[in-house]
Amino acid sequence: MLRALACALALSFAAPARAADTSRPPNIVLIVADDLGCFELGCYGQTKIKTPSIDKLAAGGAKFTRFYSGNAVCAPSRCALMTGKHMGHATVRNNKEAQPEGQFPIKKDDTTIADVLKAQGYVCGAMGKWGLGMWDTDGSPLKHGFDLFFGYNCQRHAHSHYPTYVYRNDKRVELKDNDGKTGKQYTQDLFEAEALEFIDANKAKPFFLYLPFTVPHVAVQVPDDSLNEYKGKLGDDPAYDGKKGYQPHLAPHAGYAAMVTRMDRTVGRVVDKLKELKLDEDTLVLFTSDNGPTHNVGGADSTFFNSAGKLRGLKGSLYEGGIRVPFIAYMPTRIKRGTVHNQPLYFPDVLPTLCEFAGAKVPKNLDGISFRPMLLPFGQKQAEHEFLYWEFSGYGGQQAVIEGEWKAVRQDLGKGLVKTELYHLAKDESEKEDVSAKFPEVLARLEKRMREEHTPSADFPLQTVDGKKK
Repeated sequence: MLRALACALALSFAAPARAADTSRPPNIVLIVADDLGCFELGCYGQTKIKTPSIDKLAAGGAKFTRFYSGNAVCAPSRCALMTGKHMGHATVRNNKEAQPEGQFPIKKDDTTIADVLKAQGYVCGAMGKWGLGMWDTDGSPLKHGFDLFFGYNCQRHAHSHYPTYVYRNDKRVELKDNDGKTGKQYTQDLFEAEALEFIDANKAKPFFLYLPFTVPHVAVQVPDDSLNEYKGKLGDDPAYDGKKGYQPHLAPHAGYAAMVTRMDRTVGRVVDKLKELKLDEDTLVLFTSDNGPTHNVGGADSTFFNSAGKLRGLKGSLYEGGIRVPFIAYMPTRIKRGTVHNQPLYFPDVLPTLCEFAGAKVPKNLDGISFRPMLLPFGQKQAEHEFLYWEFSGYGGQQAVIEGEWKAVRQDLGKGLVKTELYHLAKDESEKEDVSAKFPEVLARLEKRMREEHTPSADFPLQTVDGKKK
């Protein structure tokens, strides 16, 4: 009797509340945190920061343990995410400011996720940080499929969570209660309100909601009601004086943890809104971060929170710690709960995957592959990458390629060096032992990949390599 009751309860939790609506393509919600490390989430092993809503997504869907960002810093990583191209082919390959405000724009003919989905009948909205071109350039989100944009166009502007203005489409929205240092209008809360309103307004249509949040990127700033949850509870919490940039904070450990937890609260409220409107069974929710955790600057402390775990490197590095990111996929009717995937995938794969979910034709000349088959419990065969490639002219100039269980990394290209390190990731996930001398054939093969995948860019030249490409 007890066994039968247990089985019945298990089935009641496992089965969806209702069947998905197959008469229209699924809604898609893509959430991207800013500088959030894998290991800053409870579902990836974090013990000091509370992330119950994101943990529920992971438990109720699929968690990826070897998912990689498009690059090691913001703008190029988001370019790879939006366009499905790796750094050897992408338009934006490094952070690069455009005066008087904004970042280097993507091109008019760059096809984004929103471009494809809008052509498929989706309503597309974005709330957060764009960073791929101001509204008056070819990179404007309004020229790349989005019907509504609300937030920051410029990354430097996004260094304050209490800015004096944000943008709604091409119009400035003045935030008169803010002074850049503090205020009453916290942008994470504004993005949340806009997102919930967008879902309400478009509940009868297929929609794509892109939420590139700005937390937990420094400055460490958070409303007191969230800060108080952690204040005095994380041991020694030395004040940050603000002398090396960003705003000072009296309790930065508590502040940083509170930022992550407040973002987690937003994720929970978005999912709750989908459930309230009975859209949760028909909506694919994805959660990730744009790159690895930040350095110990601006009050952030990746050492204290063990933000990169045992991985080498942080934001700005093409070692694992700089580009390995959390990735969670949730859709109760289609994705088996509690699934864990270890196959290497990265940001260029998101566009083709969403194309297949939406029933759209996948654009040509992408570097990504669709991982939709591994998300669906139909026994479909999942394609695998021959390799994953990155290059980055920032932080000294770098290249990296992963092929199977091997990874090659180049550092300090700006110093004229072209020394390639080789790591056997299957045995050395922390990239501690350079085995290039032991496996010359593997080294030569991965160096060939680096040469073949790098297409020179006049806007983002790769130091040394462009002058020595064979």
